[in-house]
Amino acid sequence: MKKIIYTDKAPAPIGPYNQAVLVGNTLYTSGQIALNPATMELVLDNIETETKQVMENMKAVLAAADMTFENVIKTTIFIMNMGDFTRINAVYGSYFDEATAPARETVQVACLPKNVNIEISMIAVK
Repeated sequence: MKKIIYTDKAPAPIGPYNQAVLVGNTLYTSGQIALNPATMELVLDNIETETKQVMENMKAVLAAADMTFENVIKTTIFIMNMGDFTRINAVYGSYFDEATAPARETVQVACLPKNVNIEISMIAVK
């Protein structure tokens, strides 16, 4: 049985999907982009602030399912420019304990929703 996870502390979905779905003890999140949940405006000052907004959105989704970044077992990062990887990785890494960090892949893509520079999705387990 699946349970839909929703919080107003993360951006509302902008299409036919949910912020996350909990199945048993496993949480599958939709990709988050750098939308400020209060204004639904993009935060695109630079790649660091954009990545931070994405991670804060993801933190809110995890919290809505009573989880934290410690529960995350897998992440997928989609980026527009692999040249931004080091700067993205520095912000992303600040949310995890390196010894227990999740598995991850990072993929450069041609385009992302709303022409953002980064989107991240996660799988977490209680």
